[in-house]
Amino acid sequence: MLALWRNARLATLADAAAWGWIEDGALVVAGQYLHWVGDARHLPRSLPIAEEHDLGGALVTPGLVDCHTHLVYGGTRADEFEARLHGATYADIARQGGGILSTVRATRAASDEDLLAAAIRRARTLLAEGVTTVEIKSGYGLTYADEARCLRIARQLAQRLPLTVCTTYLAAHALPPEFTGRPDDYIAEVCACLPELHAAGLVDAVDAFCETIGFSVEQTRRVFETARQLGLPVKLHAEQLSDQGGALLAAEFGALSCDHLEYVNPAGIRAMAQSGTVAVLLPGAFYFLRETQLPPVSALRAAGVPLAVATDHNPGSSPTLSLLLMLNLACTLFQLTPEEALRGITVHAARALGLADRGVLAAGRRADFVVWPLAHPRELAYWFGGCHPQQVIVGGKEVVRHGVIVG
Repeated sequence: MLALWRNARLATLADAAAWGWIEDGALVVAGQYLHWVGDARHLPRSLPIAEEHDLGGALVTPGLVDCHTHLVYGGTRADEFEARLHGATYADIARQGGGILSTVRATRAASDEDLLAAAIRRARTLLAEGVTTVEIKSGYGLTYADEARCLRIARQLAQRLPLTVCTTYLAAHALPPEFTGRPDDYIAEVCACLPELHAAGLVDAVDAFCETIGFSVEQTRRVFETARQLGLPVKLHAEQLSDQGGALLAAEFGALSCDHLEYVNPAGIRAMAQSGTVAVLLPGAFYFLRETQLPPVSALRAAGVPLAVATDHNPGSSPTLSLLLMLNLACTLFQLTPEEALRGITVHAARALGLADRGVLAAGRRADFVVWPLAHPRELAYWFGGCHPQQVIVGGKEVVRHGVIVG
């Protein structure tokens, strides 16, 4: 059965520039996929259309992709936010046993039911704003059992909500208290756990925090080598607080993405361009931590590195659940154009997850799209706060109508 969605302004993003704009566009959906996309004047008359939807001239974009989140965790870190306002740095708090380890304690103490309920609330907020695909990292358990349950809960979200969920193993996120002073032993444990978690179907990709308060390049290399042996793609938290050479390592392993990148050096940028690694910009963390070192967007752009944007939702450095706000911050703080920013939460965000079946509106791609009560896609970056979809379509089915989840 074919469904026609007509009378729409389409930002297909299928072309290299100019939004892939179609002023009077139409979409034909067959099951979960787009069968035809184009100018309504060229709609084939022979198509057996079974149902029609008149969108009244509304804007339609691809479904949004949030390619970097830490959605499953317990507790909050509002106290640390207050401490930073009094002068403490993110690194100071981490060295005093706060930071990631604070969330680790809260996550370990929480029940599966509480973790799932909280994650569902967060994911519903993203979905209501037009996010149809989300990546969720582990990294707040730091034991085999707790990492496994966080990944399992992430998988359950996809069963509870009409969302695609990609899971990333981030046990190399921080050194747990059980391994104080023994980071190499912990990395050995991280590597030993990965094959079993992968065999259980819980891992889509592998990540690490390569930083002075995280893990060294050589320790990260051990994690990446284990991932490569299992055929798993890698991603990396790289160059957020200092230049550790993480981008070079990630590019060596053909990483899907390097994320943060405030301190990435020219050699790292060249390596990412050669490997096709996506730069995931996280303006929420930059803003919330009141950082001053901007990622070198101009250099990344000039090198041809794809630029993605994500929420980095987490309780410590980016407790936001608005990818549209990140769209605006990517423009106002990092000087992306509105078109670059929108491609960053669709085309390039999908690429950062290794997903080739979404992110643009084109025949053969998933029928994940968002209907907006707007005249032009630049308005998505212009309005910061209060911009809500008219409808969200996932796999050809309406799942959100005027902010209410219906699917």
